[in-house]
Amino acid sequence: MNPETGIASGIETAILTDGNMRVSVLNYGAITQGWWYKDVPLILGFEDPNEYLTDTRYLGAIVGRVANRIRGATFELDGASFELNANEGKNTLHGGDDGLSKKFWELEQIAQNEVLLSYVSHDGEGGFPGNIRFEVRICLQGLRLVYSITAQPERPTPISITQHNYYTLGAAEGVDEHKLKLASNWYLEIDDQGIPSGRVLATNENGLDFSTPNTIGSVPDGIDHYFCFAHDRGPKAPVADLTSPSGLALTVYSDQPGAQVYSGYELTKPRRASRGVCIEPSGYPNAPNISSFPSIIYTPENPYRQELILEVSEE
Repeated sequence: MNPETGIASGIETAILTDGNMRVSVLNYGAITQGWWYKDVPLILGFEDPNEYLTDTRYLGAIVGRVANRIRGATFELDGASFELNANEGKNTLHGGDDGLSKKFWELEQIAQNEVLLSYVSHDGEGGFPGNIRFEVRICLQGLRLVYSITAQPERPTPISITQHNYYTLGAAEGVDEHKLKLASNWYLEIDDQGIPSGRVLATNENGLDFSTPNTIGSVPDGIDHYFCFAHDRGPKAPVADLTSPSGLALTVYSDQPGAQVYSGYELTKPRRASRGVCIEPSGYPNAPNISSFPSIIYTPENPYRQELILEVSEE
C-alpha cells in the first residue's frame, strides 16, 4: 500500500484502521497526526500537514535523539566534550532544532493497521556523535495503539526517545478535570529552567501525588515534571491511567524508567492552555550530565529499544 501524498511538499500520510480505531501518521517527524476511537478524537492535531512545519509544541512527534532537556547544551562521553544545538536558552530541548521531530522519515505502510518509519541520523546532527538508524513501527491492535522504537548506533552515544501526543480523550473543554494515576511516588527536582538537579523527591510531599487518581487541574501552576516509575512494577503493569469525565480512559504501558508529564498549560493559539496532556515515557532528562541517573548511552552491541502501548477503554 502506498501512503497518500499530503498537502505540504514532501509530506506523506498513512491511514491505519482496525475496528473502531483509526490513526493518521505523517512521514514528517514520524508524527501521529490524529487518533480516533469511534470517530472521537483522542489527541490534538492539525488538519493541515503544513502547520506541523512551524509547530513549536511537538504535537504527536517522535522526539530525540535525546528527549527533554540537556543542561548547557553540552555533555562529555569517553573523555570528549560535545557541544549541542541550544534551542531553549542555553540548553538543548528534545534534540535541538535539528532533532528527529524535524526530519522527513521513510514511510512504508505494511498492512492496513501498521506502518514502519525509518530514518538515518548522521554523525554530528544537532552536535550528537555517531550515525544511528532509527525505526518506529506503529500498529493498531484492537483497542491498542503500539509504538515499537529501535535505534542502532555505530558508536557509543546517548539515545532517549519519546512519543509526544497531547491526549484529550475527546474533551473539547480541556483536561483539567481528567483524572490521572501514575505508577510513581517520586519525581525529579528541577530548577527554574526545567533542568533536573539530580535530586529525587517524594511526590506526596510536594503536591504532585498521582499514586491514586487525582485531577490534572489539582496542580495550580501546571504539571511539567519527570515522574520516576516504580522499579518493582510487573512487566505487564500499567505506568499511567488517564480518565476523561466522558468515561473514555487511556491506559499506558511502558518499559521506560519514567515519564515527563506536561499538562499543556503553556499551549497558545490556536490551542487553549491545558487543552491536552502529554505523558512522555523516556530515559531520565539530562542523564548524560548526572552520573547517578540511569545511563542512556547505547552502543552497537547494546542498541536502543522501547515499546509504548496505549489502550483505550470506556467506563
